[in-house]
Amino acid sequence: MSLDKLDASLIEDLNTLRAEGRAKAPERVIIEFLPPGGERGPRYRLQGMDRVFIRMNSNSYLSLSNHPRLIEAAHKATEELGVGPGAVRFIDGTFSHHVALEERIARFLSKPAAKIFNSAYTTVCGLALAVAHKQTFWVGDELNHNCIIRAMRIANVPRENKAIYRHNDMGDLERCLREIPEGTKRVVVVFDGIFSMRGDFAPVDRIVELSRGHDTRFRDGVITVMDDSHGIGAYGETGRGTAEFTHASPDVIIGTFGKAFGVNGGFVASSPTVIEAVRQKADTYIYTNPLSVADCAAALEALDLCDGPEGSKRLETLRRRTEQFREGLAGMDMESIPGPHPVVPLLVRDTPATHRMVGGLFDGGVLAVGLTFPVVPRGDETIRFQINAGHTESDIVDVLRLLSEC
Repeated sequence: MSLDKLDASLIEDLNTLRAEGRAKAPERVIIEFLPPGGERGPRYRLQGMDRVFIRMNSNSYLSLSNHPRLIEAAHKATEELGVGPGAVRFIDGTFSHHVALEERIARFLSKPAAKIFNSAYTTVCGLALAVAHKQTFWVGDELNHNCIIRAMRIANVPRENKAIYRHNDMGDLERCLREIPEGTKRVVVVFDGIFSMRGDFAPVDRIVELSRGHDTRFRDGVITVMDDSHGIGAYGETGRGTAEFTHASPDVIIGTFGKAFGVNGGFVASSPTVIEAVRQKADTYIYTNPLSVADCAAALEALDLCDGPEGSKRLETLRRRTEQFREGLAGMDMESIPGPHPVVPLLVRDTPATHRMVGGLFDGGVLAVGLTFPVVPRGDETIRFQINAGHTESDIVDVLRLLSEC
């Protein structure tokens, strides 16, 4: 059968996305990694470009992706057990590296048990499938990540069984909890630890406190769930993320190995019973192959490294470079959202100016992400910068200089 009619219809859809400003730009292709040297941090070469670039748009907060210990661990595991598991985990696709990584991330987060997935996105969806039933009520922050919104849809949460509170507004969260209808059996309060477009964090201590105040009203209590994909490994005294920074831990923590740890994959950590429910009920776990042993071995090495002297040094470097960049923006009277996290938004508040500045940065060898309407509301146009431990003091000076010129 011909795809001509379908192609014609999809072309209309794509043209609509472009007209609305929602179409993605062509993907740039990285073809070479250039190790740090002298006062310069890592650089990257793009296909079709003569110049090299500093990445200010990478989630690799600890700059571990090219670490020789991680590469060697991945190489050794691959030589021992191959490049793929060959089956889902229920059909003999579970290798020793999967189990070891689950035990290690549970210890890292001080939780009794954990389960790993191919991504944090599929982890959130899987958890929703595992804990939802018809008498579950969901409460979420209005700025929650797309994966949380999608997870509620996948779990078939009806409109009347959910409430949204204003961003980080604890009075509004209290209102939502108070208005949950009688007869509800279970409540899930779900939120991001770090809000990835803004770099601000959820007040986990207050969320846990408010949730506990309503716990006895419901048969199964109020369960707090945090997706801390941008937080874990990136901040907190020892890199444990938002729970460590706010001195409070939710009932369930979701995260990723694909950001600060520099590898791939997601995870959920909680009680052994919750984790077994995930194993038995999460479609995104049951019906797909797991991570490769190379990913697992590299992630294990990243966790060990983060718990050692080098991890502490990288975390301290990340703090210093983040402070340097934030102070530089403030010194130029540029508006940002304050916080300790290495996601640093520059609020430009004008679409043409945002495009012009991102273009100027690119021409100067800096990769950064511009967010304009309709991705963000008019007046909230932003350039998102992401600092990592590979950036040098000189790198930050150069980026700030380019910003002042733009």
